[in-house]
Amino acid sequence: MDRTISHDRTDETPEAKAIWFRSLSLSERMEMLCTFTDLVLAINPGIADLKDAQQTRKGILVLSKSRS
Repeated sequence: MDRTISHDRTDETPEAKAIWFRSLSLSERMEMLCTFTDLVLAINPGIADLKDAQQTRKGILVLSKSRS
């Protein structure tokens, strides 16, 4: 396995992410799960009370830094 660090977005394929995730130990994977769960609950505390997921109709606003 190549253990170099890349900052190229094209290297972030689903396959590459799966390989990285599989390289983690079980305890590291569980820590990631808990971290993501804590993040979701911090953003939306009421999400745990929802029974059926519904798609939102909100748009996404992309901001960019002005180059002046």
